[in-house]
Order: sequence, then structure tokens, then C-alpha cells
Amino acid sequence: MARYTGAVCRQCRRENQKLFLKGDRCYSDKCAMVRRSFPPGQHGQNQMRRKTSEYGLQLRAKQKAKRYYGVLESQFAKYFEMAERKTGITGENLLRILETRLDNVVYRAGFAMSRKEARQLVLHRHFKVNGQVVNIPSFLVKEGDKVSVKSVDSSKIKESAEKNSARPTPAWMSRDNEKMSVSIDKMPERDDIDFDIEEQLIVELYSK
Repeated sequence: MARYTGAVCRQCRRENQKLFLKGDRCYSDKCAMVRRSFPPGQHGQNQMRRKTSEYGLQLRAKQKAKRYYGVLESQFAKYFEMAERKTGITGENLLRILETRLDNVVYRAGFAMSRKEARQLVLHRHFKVNGQVVNIPSFLVKEGDKVSVKSVDSSKIKESAEKNSARPTPAWMSRDNEKMSVSIDKMPERDDIDFDIEEQLIVELYSK
């Protein structure tokens, strides 16, 4: 499957916001947003002074969400179609779908330092959902599901869990540190998603 393989720090700089794509590095002084907080490219600093059009704002909102969750264009469009078919507010439905991806749940639970690492761990069959091994990062969890580590002796996952122990667990899931598992207590609400994005701009973009 196609996947972005370029320098991920450029994505944060392009969106002018930390997207936490590189784990520990994003929290250190080596973070690209700390060292060069302007868009990449030859004319990056000049772009900061340009006025952004309405379409530009909508596009940046979509690109930011897409890059934050590590989703490619076709899959993001598919998620938007799913969100439209659901009852409720389309923008919130879209964010709820993105939040309940298995790779995001693994990251939110603290079992990986980044979503990219979480995706790799899922692909390598390190996690179970309701006792069954699932190796599909885009698998959508539901209320009542339990996501657990296949082998609690995995040094990589244990190291990440220890480093992230102080990181708060989202209100829509509960974490069992002893059993290295998380339970999905409810579907995430908009207030549970602390990502700074105007989802209404995404809806406007796709509604054109």
C-alpha cells in the first residue's frame, strides 16, 4: 500500500503546528518546529506573510488532519463518505472515525511513541482486539472492545508504555497497565479530541 516516505518534519512545518510524528524528538529541542518554525522550501519564510484564501484554509485543515492521523488521500475521502452517511454532525463523525482506528488507539494508549510506530506494531501482529490478533492499522474499534498487547514481554512496547505512563489516557478509554490493555468505554466525543482543527472547514471543502 502507498505510504508517505519523505521527511515527516516537513509536514509539521508546512502545517505550522506540531503533529507529533516522530515520538521523542517532537518533545525535544531537536524538533523542527522549534528550530525552523516556518514552511519548508526556498520561499518558506515569505509564505508566512501571505494572506490565505478561503479555499487555502479549507485545504490546510484537511491536510493537517490527514497528516496527523497518517492517512492518505483516498482513504481520507472514504472516511468522509462514511461520516456523511452517519447520523449526527459530519465533521465530528469524521474525527470519531479517525480516532477509533486501531493504530491511533495503540498510540493513544501509550503503547507506541508515534502513530507511525503504532502502525508498524499492528502490522507485525503485536496486538489483539477482543482476544483475536488484528494486523490491520485501519481497523475501527467499537464501544466495548478490548485492545491488548499480544506478548506483555515485548521490550519495545514496555519501553514506550513506561515513557508514556504520565501521559493522560483519553476519557473514552480505560488503560490497565498491569495487563497492558485498554478498554473502549464509549465512542469519543468532540470534547475528548484535543487536536486543534476546524473540522467544519473540511466539510466545506468536500461539499463543493
